[in-house]
Amino acid sequence: MKKSKSAGTDMPDDAGQEIPAADAAVKDKTAESAAPEATAPESGAPESVAGTAPSAAGDPCQEIKNALAAKEQDFNVLTDKYLRLAAEYDNFRRRSQKEKDALYVDSIVLVIRELLPVLDNLNRAELSASQFDNEEAKRIAEGLDMIRKQVDQALTRLGVSVIECVGQPFNPELHEAVMHVQDDNAGASVIVAELQRGYRRDDRVIRHSMVTVAN
Repeated sequence: MKKSKSAGTDMPDDAGQEIPAADAAVKDKTAESAAPEATAPESGAPESVAGTAPSAAGDPCQEIKNALAAKEQDFNVLTDKYLRLAAEYDNFRRRSQKEKDALYVDSIVLVIRELLPVLDNLNRAELSASQFDNEEAKRIAEGLDMIRKQVDQALTRLGVSVIECVGQPFNPELHEAVMHVQDDNAGASVIVAELQRGYRRDDRVIRHSMVTVAN
C-alpha cells in the first residue's frame, strides 16, 4: 500500500517536469511563425523606396540640358544688351568728338576775329613805312614785316589761311564787293583789288575779303 501511494505521488512529479518542455516547444514555434510576419514589412520597405527613387531624382541628362538651355538664353540676352550698349557708346563718342571739334573751331574763330583789327593796323603801318625813302623808315618797315610774318605763321599753325582774291572770280561766299569798276583788261566779275584781307579756317569763313570787282 505504501508503494502504490508513493508511485501515485511520483507520477505527478514526472508530469510536472515534462510540461515546461512542451511549453518551450510551443513558444519556439510561436516565435518562428511570428518572426516572418515581423520582418515582412522590413523586406518590403526597400522595394517601395527603390521603386520611388528614380521618379524623385529625375533624368540627370535632361536636367543638364535644361540648365544649358537656360544659360544659353541668359547669354543671348546679355550679348544683345552688350551690343546695344557698345553701339550707343560709339554714337556718343562720335557725337562728343564732333561737338568738341566744333567748339575748338568756334574758339579759334572768336579769338582771330578780335585780333584781325590789330593785324590790319600792322599791315597799314608797314605799308605807310614802306612809302618813305629814308633808312629809318625802311628799317621800321622791315621790322613790321617780320612781325607780320610771325603773326601769319601763328595763324597757319592754327589752321587759318588768307583768302585769295585778286585775279580770282568773285565768290559771294568768300568775298564782299564794295566797289565795281570797268576794266577792259579784266574779265567779267573778276576781282581787281583787295581793300581788306579776308581769312578762313578750312570751310569756315572768319572774315570775308573786301574787294573791288571789275565789269
